Amino acid sequence: MRDITVIGAGVVGCAIARELSKYDLDVVVIEKNSDVAEGISKANSGIIHGGYNEKKGTLKAKLNLEGNKMMDELSKDLQFPFKRNGALVLAFNKIELEKIEKLKSNGEELGVEGLELLSKEEVLNLEPNVNKDVIGALHVKNSGIVSPYEMTLAFGENAVENGVEFILGKAVEDIKKEENSYRIILEDRRIIESKIVINASGLGGEHINDLVSDVEYELDPVKGEYCLFDKVAGSLYEKTLFQVPSELSKGVLVTPTVDGNLLIGPNATISDTLDTSKEGIDEILKKAKKSIPNIPVARVLNTFCGLRPKVCGGDFIIEEIRDAKNFINVIGIDSPGLTAAPAIGVYVVDIVKNLINLKKKENFKKIRNKIVRMSELSIEEKNKLIKQNPAYGKMVCKCEFVTEGEIVDAIKRPLGATTVDGVKRRTRAMMGGCQGTGCMLPISMILSRELKIDISKVKKNSKTSTVVGYREV
Repeated sequence: MRDITVIGAGVVGCAIARELSKYDLDVVVIEKNSDVAEGISKANSGIIHGGYNEKKGTLKAKLNLEGNKMMDELSKDLQFPFKRNGALVLAFNKIELEKIEKLKSNGEELGVEGLELLSKEEVLNLEPNVNKDVIGALHVKNSGIVSPYEMTLAFGENAVENGVEFILGKAVEDIKKEENSYRIILEDRRIIESKIVINASGLGGEHINDLVSDVEYELDPVKGEYCLFDKVAGSLYEKTLFQVPSELSKGVLVTPTVDGNLLIGPNATISDTLDTSKEGIDEILKKAKKSIPNIPVARVLNTFCGLRPKVCGGDFIIEEIRDAKNFINVIGIDSPGLTAAPAIGVYVVDIVKNLINLKKKENFKKIRNKIVRMSELSIEEKNKLIKQNPAYGKMVCKCEFVTEGEIVDAIKRPLGATTVDGVKRRTRAMMGGCQGTGCMLPISMILSRELKIDISKVKKNSKTSTVVGYREV
């Protein structure tokens, strides 16, 4: 009998698991995909929001602010990249100027610190490549940028280091209520018995809820499309550039990434498809021109899209279901869910404390060591590492300077990579100019060797995404 089962290994599920791992509990995380961060968490803007736009009295407002404040310490302890680069909400007419003044007042009422109204001259001094038609901006100094999948991996790996088990690649097919527990039936017919269940399954949250409860929720998938530019374009801007938000989204933004690229997007359409479209990409580029008229389209590396769950009512839903004791829903986690994730973890544990007695571990390991990146080391450090392990001297991804040693580490770590995309997210291999043309096959060969599987069994991401497609003889 498990104490707690978390369904979903996105950033929220992994943050909850990491928070639970601070206590003497038997915790398991179940994820239908073959890796953590394979759903909503791998395809978003990577913005740590300031919190100025949320409504007073909502969970979004409370957990956004709390999560934002936790990021500096967490990024240091768990060694994921995070930068407080600040954000500008740009105004191009008097109506928008009035709106950013209201956003400032709203943010200050919520407790957001460091909000400042800037004149046109002050905006252009900070960001000289912004559209010269700007007449002012709200400077959000506590805003930041993060790698969403690296943050998710950091939470997940640290949870494993502290005793949490992850079952990946197995969907939940059914959940049966017992007198004092739940029987969770997986697609391979394995049964997990658990005293408490936490539903953090993202876009699957409505379905998991319906397996045990008559309380109905309606989650609409909202698709957002993005353009990712190279690092030459990434050097053009320091801050995240927002437009005045609408009811449906925070609008098309322009932002550097923590890895030095430039990101533009997203739009917002009600859709459950994960296909980018010419119309959608044209839309975000057209809207982005309001902020930056000279978009370096020749520097586009890739386009992608992600889905986020929009719930009726607009606020996060984090609660024990009234007709399913010890079953906690964590659903409708759209923006600012990434920012709020660590605070959601704390909030959920506070709910758990009312259900069972919790005892803190004496040996909780709060520090997680990241993958060594050769590109970040000095010559002396590189030579020392290569002497210890010659695999660090074998270049595999020439665009991002990723070595065989790093790829092997990515595979052998807690929650190690089992797919090509898993290696990609952990090491940045295939994220450079050639987008994997030169290194996908060598990476597949390393996966085949380290996992002791035939190369024809190596997957890009899902069970059906065979990379090579033939069997070696």
